[in-house]
Amino acid sequence: MWRDMSPDEFRRYGHQIVDWIADFLADPRQFPVLSPHPPGWLARQLPGEAPVEGESMDQILQDFERLVLPHCTIWNHPRFFSYFAVSSSGPGILAELLAAALNMNGMLWQSSPAVTELEQVTLGWLRQWLGLPDVFFGMIHDTASTSTFHAILAARARAAPEARSDGVPSNLVLYFSEQAHSSVEKAGLAAGLGRKNMRLVATDDRFAMKPESLLEAIRADRAAGLRPMCVVATVGTTSTTAVDPVPAIAEICEREQIWLHVDGAYGGHMAVVPEYRHLLDGVAQADSFVVNPHKWLFTPIDLSAFYIRHPDALREALCLVPAYLRSPSNADAVNFMEYTLPLGRRFRALKLWFVMRYFGQAKIASLIRGHVEMAQRLAQTLQSDERFELCAPHPMSLVCFRLRGSNAQNEELLERLNRSGAGFFSKTVLGGRTVLRWSIGNIHTCWEDLEAALATLRQIATELASGQDPQITLDSVYEPKTS
Repeated sequence: MWRDMSPDEFRRYGHQIVDWIADFLADPRQFPVLSPHPPGWLARQLPGEAPVEGESMDQILQDFERLVLPHCTIWNHPRFFSYFAVSSSGPGILAELLAAALNMNGMLWQSSPAVTELEQVTLGWLRQWLGLPDVFFGMIHDTASTSTFHAILAARARAAPEARSDGVPSNLVLYFSEQAHSSVEKAGLAAGLGRKNMRLVATDDRFAMKPESLLEAIRADRAAGLRPMCVVATVGTTSTTAVDPVPAIAEICEREQIWLHVDGAYGGHMAVVPEYRHLLDGVAQADSFVVNPHKWLFTPIDLSAFYIRHPDALREALCLVPAYLRSPSNADAVNFMEYTLPLGRRFRALKLWFVMRYFGQAKIASLIRGHVEMAQRLAQTLQSDERFELCAPHPMSLVCFRLRGSNAQNEELLERLNRSGAGFFSKTVLGGRTVLRWSIGNIHTCWEDLEAALATLRQIATELASGQDPQITLDSVYEPKTS
């Protein structure tokens, strides 16, 4: 008797699921990008207790289509324009299946050599695509939040090596732009710095960090007896995709002997395209850098590539090897657990390896270039309509815009737009004004998707101007497709 699903049953349902995925990828537009149901809908459909006896895969798959799928926000959708649009491509999906079947843990080289070595090789390839020097040691984390946390831990170890034995000193200071991602501040909190020792550096009219304001803050802190520890610069901020002047910031950090971490979680991918490689100018002088292939390299969530110039700083901060994890020493055998807070490590490199090999740099560069071109065309289209205004530069594939009117009108515009089913959009606040964000990044997105959303946007703007109730609503109930 089989203790697990039998090979024949696995083959049968495996083929069925792969067929479903293939149909989904052929046209994700057959599904709404947002759930039409209210909060709590799915929880109310499911039993409060797990089954005592097993259920059939037929019933489980039916419930997936009938209950789970209709309550999804589908990130892998060509009309997902919110946050930073992402893609889970075919080769990456297949790699995830293999990684799940092998179910390896790459905490030590010995625990799974392939996990460790493929991670080293694949991140070496990506580093080359980005034009970064080989002095950077690469490792994979789940998200940029985790990568940034490790960068700050390394900076803390360099600035205050006594923190490992005595605890975190109260005079270490972290600097980042007022437009930096919230994960930077969270990482500072987790590293024990306290909000009073974090400096939000002013930005210019393009929302990029002002180097002169950074230098002024550093000098003021030194004069007050504090220890400047780390600066975080951003290439492609979350709100607007602003690019901090990394070369000038790197010069300040080198002169002041302060760790420089660069967050390129989204924008760093632009360097894969030769004509945009200049966006990473200065990053070669940084101490650490992060880019997320699950954002714009068509790799399934989650995969964050973290590069560090001084990996020993992480070992100083985190290395702790109990007897049950000791293994033979070898110069060619990297044990990633010595450099990271998590012990367990999924085989994430496999999906990035599949994606990079299947598409190649030229095809990936072409896809990124196409998204940027669509964003520029979108910006021109919006600018030509006097009802709308652009609110920030758009050097990448994000366009920030708003209806010429009150914040309340723009909040209503966003709500109606999302409720219409034309796409999923998000917002930010710039200078006290509500601004809509239109992000392009899904591998399936084409100009026709933007045109359809633009038509709805214009209609809603007309309704708001005339005080009409919404004429477009997401009132169609999801019908599960038949296999």
